[in-house]
Amino acid sequence: MAGTGQNTSRRAPENTKTAATTTEQADGQGIVLPRAISVKELADRLDVSPIEIIKRLMRNGVMATINQVVDYGAAAKVATELGFSVREEQAQARVKTTPPHLRFREDKEAQLQVRPPVVTLMGHVDHGKTSLLDAIRESEVAAGEAGGITQHIGAYQVDVRGQKITFLDTPGHEAFTAMRARGAQATDIAVLVVAADDGVMPQTIEAIDHARAAGVPIVVAINKIDKPDANVERVKQELADSGLVIEEWGGDIIAVPVSAKRRQGIGDLLENILVVAEVEELKANPHRRPQGVVIEAEMDKTRGPLATLLVQTGTLKVGDPVVVGTIWGKVKAMFNDKGKHIKRADPSTPAMVLGLDSVPRAGDTFLVAPDDRAARQLVSERQAKAEARARSLRLDDVYQRISSGEVKELNIILKTDVEGSIEPVRTSLEKLGTEQVRVRIIHAATGGITESDVMLAIASGAIIVGFNSRPEAGAKRLADAEGVDIRFYDVIYHLVEDVENALKGLREPTYTEVVEGRAEIIAIFPMGKTRKIAGTRVTEGKLVRGSMARILRGGEVVTQARIESLKHFKEAVKEMSAGFECGILFESFDDFETGDIIEGFRREKMES
Repeated sequence: MAGTGQNTSRRAPENTKTAATTTEQADGQGIVLPRAISVKELADRLDVSPIEIIKRLMRNGVMATINQVVDYGAAAKVATELGFSVREEQAQARVKTTPPHLRFREDKEAQLQVRPPVVTLMGHVDHGKTSLLDAIRESEVAAGEAGGITQHIGAYQVDVRGQKITFLDTPGHEAFTAMRARGAQATDIAVLVVAADDGVMPQTIEAIDHARAAGVPIVVAINKIDKPDANVERVKQELADSGLVIEEWGGDIIAVPVSAKRRQGIGDLLENILVVAEVEELKANPHRRPQGVVIEAEMDKTRGPLATLLVQTGTLKVGDPVVVGTIWGKVKAMFNDKGKHIKRADPSTPAMVLGLDSVPRAGDTFLVAPDDRAARQLVSERQAKAEARARSLRLDDVYQRISSGEVKELNIILKTDVEGSIEPVRTSLEKLGTEQVRVRIIHAATGGITESDVMLAIASGAIIVGFNSRPEAGAKRLADAEGVDIRFYDVIYHLVEDVENALKGLREPTYTEVVEGRAEIIAIFPMGKTRKIAGTRVTEGKLVRGSMARILRGGEVVTQARIESLKHFKEAVKEMSAGFECGILFESFDDFETGDIIEGFRREKMES
């Protein structure tokens, strides 16, 4: 098993390795290699065929397949034979103690005290995140924790040999990133839950990318080891292929086999979380005015607004004037996750609070003001900040913000129609980095652009690039509301040229795309011997005869075609608005299916 929590100095969990971003070739033929690397990635780094790598490894007595991971020694020997000078990658130092945004100038090292880690569970749907949380909670009750039934407040604490761990009871990277999108990062450690019988899935990759984008260390819980078809070794290999190399393979990721159903491995998982927390040296100053984040909130019929606050630094007390977002109130009462009244909440402690004048949003940050007057002033300042919040990064003003020193990285979320498009687009974009700015692909996947992608873009200040990929309706609305820049391309050259020109400040006024309407194909009717008419229901905006439209299937573009004619019953019409049904005949395209989405659009020249 990977680690039992005995060696606390074995690593500083730099789980945020971004594939080739931190280990690109150095000057000339020099190259930096990690402690462990897959054969395929080594071939990509050295720009040779994977077969050549496998042959050379065999000559050196190492038998490996294309996806197998080899250690630094074996990889370095092959690279040296190919004429490269090699050195080993050093783990990048992480910021320990309290994050800068939670520290006041009066915080000195002597004032900082060790605090419990705050943990979020992530992973693919149905891999057992909620079941694992329940097993952890019940294990504490079984161990004799007083207090009976745990009250749902969105977070809870467990005690492991006198040390506390705080779990956020909102599993999933969507909730995690929604908080980051609002300026709050509550999580210290991410537990990636992977089912032993299912392995790494698309949402697993997505969760990894979200944790990496946040710079959060990862502990892997390989769940469902009780299943007959469980294959822990296969999961470890798939994790390595995804960039998470576990410790027993020479990496720095702790992986713990568990079974939430049979309560196996829970103790080992908790011990290893504490190991990572110890290495991270999580600290806070409990003696200053408190600050933290809202985990969840609701309006109770009898008690009024209720908010679960996670204290990140300072100590929250009954009577404190609390500012949350653009509302405030005095703390009248506090309850812990056991439903008991408490008078104070230390760093990393969740508490349900009464006394706010309205319900805040989950993810809002809170502060304790010196007095009521100061609280009102803080509310006014936050309202002003909300109105003048920093605009989202757009490709058109990248150069200006690079020149001013405002932007050091151009973060990109890449969505493509097929898997084979990801690597060539990723490689082409990452080569565009300059001394002033680095191009970083923080998430790449196939399929349509989702709300989760937009939330990640908000949280990371990223631009979304769709290569033959379109946004879902909800994602488009969210992106428009939040000012997230989404760019669409169907030719790699145009995509790369646009980004390169943006970095050099050479972008000319371009054409932007305005979506006029969307419709769903609900029936198909024959027209003559060869042609077909799409029977559709317009769901948004309007469709216009003669305009261009694209046909989407499962979020991916099937084709683009001009709308030749529109008919409402038997009457030819110029346009059809939302809520109505119509028949559509496309120019030179009849291969549509029931359930396809039609997206009508026009192109407009953007003003400089």
